[in-house]
Amino acid sequence: MKLKKQLLLVLLFAQSYFYAQTFNVAPILTASGNQIYCPLTSMKIVTDMTIVDPDNTGIDAIYIQISSGYTIGTDVLTLTGTHPTISSSWNPTLGKLTLSGITSQPTYTALIAAIKDVEFSNSSPNPSGFRTFSITVGEANYLPSNGHYYQYISNIGVSWTSAKALAELSQYYGLQGYLATITSVEEKQLSGEQAAGAGWIGGSDQETEGVWKWMSGPEAGTNFSYTFWNNGEPNNLGAEDYAHITSPGVGILGSWNDLSNTGEASGNYQPKGYIVEYGGTPGDPILQISTSSTITIPSITSTTPASNCDSASMTLQATTNIGTINWYTNPSGGTPIHTGTSFTTPVLTTTTTYYVDSFPSGCTSGTRTAITATINQVPTVTLNPVTPICEGTTASITASTNFGTISWFDSITSTSPIATGPTFVTPNLSSNTTYYAQANNNGCLSPRVSVLVSVNQIPVVNDETIEICENDTLILNAGITGLSYLWSTGETTQSIVYNGSNNYSVVITNSSNCSKTKNFTIIEYAEPIIQEVLVEESTATLIMTQAGDYEFSIDGVNYQDSNVFTIQQGGLYIAYAKEKHGCGLDTQSFVVISIPLFFTPNGDGINDNWIIKGLTHYPNAKVAIFDRYGKLIIQLTATKFFWDGTYFGQQLISDDYWFTLKIDDTTPEVKGHFSMIR
Repeated sequence: MKLKKQLLLVLLFAQSYFYAQTFNVAPILTASGNQIYCPLTSMKIVTDMTIVDPDNTGIDAIYIQISSGYTIGTDVLTLTGTHPTISSSWNPTLGKLTLSGITSQPTYTALIAAIKDVEFSNSSPNPSGFRTFSITVGEANYLPSNGHYYQYISNIGVSWTSAKALAELSQYYGLQGYLATITSVEEKQLSGEQAAGAGWIGGSDQETEGVWKWMSGPEAGTNFSYTFWNNGEPNNLGAEDYAHITSPGVGILGSWNDLSNTGEASGNYQPKGYIVEYGGTPGDPILQISTSSTITIPSITSTTPASNCDSASMTLQATTNIGTINWYTNPSGGTPIHTGTSFTTPVLTTTTTYYVDSFPSGCTSGTRTAITATINQVPTVTLNPVTPICEGTTASITASTNFGTISWFDSITSTSPIATGPTFVTPNLSSNTTYYAQANNNGCLSPRVSVLVSVNQIPVVNDETIEICENDTLILNAGITGLSYLWSTGETTQSIVYNGSNNYSVVITNSSNCSKTKNFTIIEYAEPIIQEVLVEESTATLIMTQAGDYEFSIDGVNYQDSNVFTIQQGGLYIAYAKEKHGCGLDTQSFVVISIPLFFTPNGDGINDNWIIKGLTHYPNAKVAIFDRYGKLIIQLTATKFFWDGTYFGQQLISDDYWFTLKIDDTTPEVKGHFSMIR
């Protein structure tokens, strides 16, 4: 029902408006006066104003609004002069001044006179930009840059779909209305920041979530090309598919948020109305019910300072948004020393600051912009003496300058420094080397100053590795005469006697106090001494008294690295141990005998006799065989070196038997036992 009543009221209004327009010609407003503003002054917004209306002599009100560039808090429109039939009302939120009659409808003549006396002022000492003033006969906000009108309609709780329908039923002096589409910063400021309250605008992402489109007016169906969302918006909480200008005091003034079609029932997110935009619809009449004027506040938009070394004349440059640039020597007061975008200074010996503005003649206030012509002094470099260094070490070079920073170079012509700062530590040097220091004071370079690093040679020595035999006598010699020596033993002579250590070193120092260390590595080879030859059955192992680099033999001809020999034939052998580097030879005799562990005297021709192999090589050898009770059974000699298992012609039983073996008087007796198996 509420929507039907609203639509009925709109239809009745549209019908009455149609009849009024049929018999009433809209007035034509024309203003002139695009001017330049002096800061902290008041300036009339027009230089001339006309209103042409063939069928009326007056109108209820004229609305003057700062429609572009408005700065709330500092910009003010004020009616000056004496106007007995006109009253004025300034709305700082809208940036709008309303001129209306005091007791009755004012005449156009009175309104024109009042418009000519409306003045603009700004309380900032250094304002910037421009201001556009729209002058119109209707209450809708007029934006001269696109010729459109914007009207806030209060309607608590209205839905987005109802607001869209109501907006499209609205007309303004014959212009078709639609829910506002905001596509520029100027539109955003006039319809949002300078509007009467929060309300719907014509955007929605209902078709595709996150893809916002304008759904009304000439932009219907097009994606947003400009947005002014509040912080954290759009957030799509609860199917929020429709764009809404945020309530004042919530986030950024005039910014947008997304709401559901109905919004909330109360509070900041309850719809309070909607914004209707007029203009741009095909078939709209061409109206002249509004006009505009502008003022521009001169400002310096850029400056180009200059610098030079020592004394020089320099060219400074500046640009402005309007007017002619004036050059001064002081930040305020005085007369210009030059006009134009560039200024060539006289020859300067010190840094000098100049000041520019583009205010017209007669402006007594406003901030000038400083531009500096900088004179940088060419620096000087002082190098500290460098002590000669020894070959293979580094040098630390220091320098100072009266201005700037120091860079170091490895040649007089190189362009890339190898180090920066007052101190430079060279790499390890092997010969005399020249370096160069240069100071840089903001691009002003000193001459390069050279410094020679003298490099003294160190003694030429080579490490030695010496091989000796155990108990040899050795003299270690530093190898260079006439210098200073310090051995690792503490001795200071050129030569010392080897005392048995493996490693020695000597620091050799020349007359330039440059030193080099010579290292001696002594490799002493141990003398070979055979401690014993360990014989186990057919294996002989040579046991040495100490470890060494030895090779071994049991025939004196064929040598091997292993000290273990396998001997197939029993007998007397000589073991040889030789040091591989010629540091001695040792020998030792040893006996290898092969004593069987059992025999089988059964007449089959296999192991029928117990024979000690190799016994024939020892004519003095004696073997005694005993039974388990110690009874002597038989004695064997070199001529009788086997036993057939009998005792005085009688066969003995299978059993274990014992033996003793004596090779000769110089060898120990060997004892053991064996088995007879029948």
